[in-house]
Amino acid sequence: MTFNFDQWVDRSHSDSVKWNKYKQRDVIPLWVADTDFISPPAVIEALHKRVSEGVFGYGTLPAELTDLLVERMKNRYGWQIAPHWLVYLPGVVCALNLAVRAFTTEGQVCITPSPIYPPFSQAVTLANRTQLQAPLVKSADRWVMDFNALDGQLTGNEKLLLLCNPQNPGGTVYRREELEQQHKFAQQHNLVVCSDEIHSDLILDSDIHHIPFAALNPDAEQRAITLISPSKTFNLAGLGASVAIIANDELRRKFIRQQKGIIPSVNILAYVAAIAAYRDGESWLREQIAYLRDNRNWLVQRINAMPGLSMVSPEGTYLGWIDASGLAVDNPYSFFLQAGVALSPGKDFGDDRFIRINFGCTRALLEQALQRMETAILSLN
Repeated sequence: MTFNFDQWVDRSHSDSVKWNKYKQRDVIPLWVADTDFISPPAVIEALHKRVSEGVFGYGTLPAELTDLLVERMKNRYGWQIAPHWLVYLPGVVCALNLAVRAFTTEGQVCITPSPIYPPFSQAVTLANRTQLQAPLVKSADRWVMDFNALDGQLTGNEKLLLLCNPQNPGGTVYRREELEQQHKFAQQHNLVVCSDEIHSDLILDSDIHHIPFAALNPDAEQRAITLISPSKTFNLAGLGASVAIIANDELRRKFIRQQKGIIPSVNILAYVAAIAAYRDGESWLREQIAYLRDNRNWLVQRINAMPGLSMVSPEGTYLGWIDASGLAVDNPYSFFLQAGVALSPGKDFGDDRFIRINFGCTRALLEQALQRMETAILSLN
């Protein structure tokens, strides 16, 4: 089956957060991380079937979803997980907040990459914990963590390491030796590791493979909370279905204790969508990745040809991290917004010299946005 990712869906008059933010303005929104693609037909069909039942009372966790996830981890990564390791949640962001509160106390330190997806830092701040940032540095056109930068800053009060792989916003897919370095650091400092792997299905290069942090070795597995979701993979973010994989019984109990009475169960339609996506969405996913790869290649070429801009080629996700430090403007986000392109401000991620672009859209829309950006840059001269 061939899927049409060039198909335009007008979301400007819908409930879309992405499109409503700049409603009734001539602005192309390429910011928040959902795509403009229609979800897999199997998902839509399954939802129609469930909705046609007409009754939406309390639901139970479908055993089929657990079976699918256990099989998926085994087939994709050779990682044998047990069904009782899975903790279902309505989102990865709430899982980040649970991890901070479950595995640290006030005054203790969480280590996060920088730049990083904003909810990482927000989770630390909201829980009144202290944050220590491990900077990302560019090495061979990839963004990697520099643990050496933390020398002299560690006090022994660090308890939690928050990771993101594939990295958001940098797009890096960490290699085994890089993950082993992260594990060595966590082991040396006796850290619990929460690894956000929500983009792990979106690897854009066929010679690169995602490796779950917890699948590295038995010690990594026992200190890890792995967060995954079909939401980015199959454009289901508005439904809210995610899972934490926690092998260690004590860590899992602490995590669930924080959840009780505060975090609701996953809703019944999200379960239906997740099952259909994981069971029947692989051919759609393969074609989406091919489309995103072409978007990525074209985007990188265009951005690096624009005066004052540069970006490395993201290995995973549909997000690009653009260095605008060479642009003669005070605020790159505001500059491009005035030109009719809404990107994510780098300040939110920890570096206001950058902007993040979402290329999970039709090629025609991406072309229109890049043309506006190029015209705006040329107007500076």
